[in-house]
Amino acid sequence: MVVINDFNEYQIIDMAHGEKFEKWNNISLVRPDPQIIWPEEKIKNWNYDAIYKRSNTGGGNWLIKNNIPSSWVINYHDLKFNLKLMGFKHTGIFPEQAYNWNYVREVIRKANRQVKVLNLFAYTGALSIACLKENAEVVHVDSSKGMIDWAKENVKINNLEDGKIRFLVDDVRKFVKREIRRGNKYDIIIMDPPSFGRGNKNEVWNIENDLADLIKDTSELLSSNPLLFIINSYTTGLSKTVLENLLYLYVDSKYKGIVASDELGLPMQNSNLILPCGIYARWEKDSLK
Repeated sequence: MVVINDFNEYQIIDMAHGEKFEKWNNISLVRPDPQIIWPEEKIKNWNYDAIYKRSNTGGGNWLIKNNIPSSWVINYHDLKFNLKLMGFKHTGIFPEQAYNWNYVREVIRKANRQVKVLNLFAYTGALSIACLKENAEVVHVDSSKGMIDWAKENVKINNLEDGKIRFLVDDVRKFVKREIRRGNKYDIIIMDPPSFGRGNKNEVWNIENDLADLIKDTSELLSSNPLLFIINSYTTGLSKTVLENLLYLYVDSKYKGIVASDELGLPMQNSNLILPCGIYARWEKDSLK
């Protein structure tokens, strides 16, 4: 497992009873997490600013205990991200993904040339920002206009408005097929598919039914000298070996390279406990390790 130990403005303070008590740049939140199945807690009184409570009928809502801003900024080294309390317990970034932010930046630096990146299911744009920091050209695709607008906010607070980035509100599968017809190519492809989702025109996405075909199609967009193909997943029960298999079948069979995968995790402060936070798999032309 890869454990993120250098995210100084994010910490898990405690976790128990299916919830994590965490601090985001001095704002303390409690959020549910299905991986936390143990009852023991280190801190008996969780003095939080807001807590997300699930509803018995689905979804949930935030209960605000202390006055907190409608949005605030968190820093990770030279990256800045605008955070908000949003539906379904999220805040706008996933701190464990710092590993992939760093890895992609290093690949771009090592390439020592202009690199074109395709970021699919790109959410609020953390990886797009990381790529822009290395002067890559980025195409950022998400089906939610709200997430695209949020990503634009993140570009602005990082002073990257002059960077080469295109934002597209689109269904990822339809976009990929159009890109194939257009003949567009990318050196790095990143995708972070949800378990389930809907496109901007109510297209239904199911990762178990749709991921293999998407990877097969997207592999056709790799350039003649590709660098990296990364898949992230938070889908419970989907093994990292499954993601590796898909990369072997549809990417490595065309461009011989190296396939690797691992879990990502976040440490609990002053503890040896680690919270599992999903998996990644990547194909790369030349390993950095």
